[in-house]
Amino acid sequence: MRVAVYHSNHDVRIEERDRPRIGPGEVLLRIEASGICGSDVFEAYRRPRAPLVLGHEVAGVVAEVGDGVEPFRPGDRVFATHHVPCLECSRCRSGHPSTCEMLRTTHFEPGGFADFARVPAPQVRRGMLPIPDDVSFEDASFVEPLACVVQAQRFAAVTAAHSVVVVGSGLSGLLQVRLARASGARVLAVDLSPFRLEAAIRCGAEGTLLPGADLPARLRRANAGRLADRVIVCTAAAAAQQQAPSLAEPGGTVLYFAPCNPGETVPLPLFDLWRDEITVTFSYAASGDDLGAALELIRSGRVPVTDLISHRLPLTEAARGFALTARAAESLKVILLPGR
Repeated sequence: MRVAVYHSNHDVRIEERDRPRIGPGEVLLRIEASGICGSDVFEAYRRPRAPLVLGHEVAGVVAEVGDGVEPFRPGDRVFATHHVPCLECSRCRSGHPSTCEMLRTTHFEPGGFADFARVPAPQVRRGMLPIPDDVSFEDASFVEPLACVVQAQRFAAVTAAHSVVVVGSGLSGLLQVRLARASGARVLAVDLSPFRLEAAIRCGAEGTLLPGADLPARLRRANAGRLADRVIVCTAAAAAQQQAPSLAEPGGTVLYFAPCNPGETVPLPLFDLWRDEITVTFSYAASGDDLGAALELIRSGRVPVTDLISHRLPLTEAARGFALTARAAESLKVILLPGR
């Protein structure tokens, strides 16, 4: 079978490998759609571990099932997640399954940028969902990234009563805009790129803002004299991450959805945060009920995703897909279609 092997954002090679063999409780998945995630082009994190077969936003068809697999059968259309928690450790029981050690060590073999992938038994049991007949493989590949947004806004407790500013309007930021609008919140989007700001308006943002030192003052003018009740940071830019607390109303919440580079530190105004009782929180990954919630949001049309696909490419053009995603100039979501 073919795999796309990542060496860097500008060095992705198509290779031939043996099809994975499955064991009891496992599934061999024929990949039909696999989205390139912003984390896949996060070189500070990926390159030290290269070469890798990445890809974790997948949907496909069950090709084979191992002994004891229920209820899936060959031919079933399914979504599968690459990470699942144990649901038993203290972190899982405290409501933070994304910090579970098992979640951070589970993965597909070899990865989602391939013709086939082995889905281990824990993912089959707790991270595989049937795709409804009215949901395409392409749309189903958004389940994992949208589930991450669902968890994030659950942590930030976004409601219809809130004004939300999304800082960074790449693909994850656009999903944040759409989900917050689906919740009834008023949303403003921040980005440097006119292309992404136009996309934010299409996704439901009521206004857009360029970054800059005077952003808090401009936010007030655009938001009836107030800062935002919820600030969701979807960019790794250190300046934006540092400025984010100054965009929050007293009593508000700043949620960091994007990380800074490993080893990098970002100073925060702790006195101001303390004085104004601003909550700072973080969200990484998703699992469990958030996956099912994301699939239903897509199926119901409450969070449309099809129009966010800017490029559909065969697996053989994975290198182009990585370059488009890394450059992010005129691309939103790039989907690899191994069957094409």
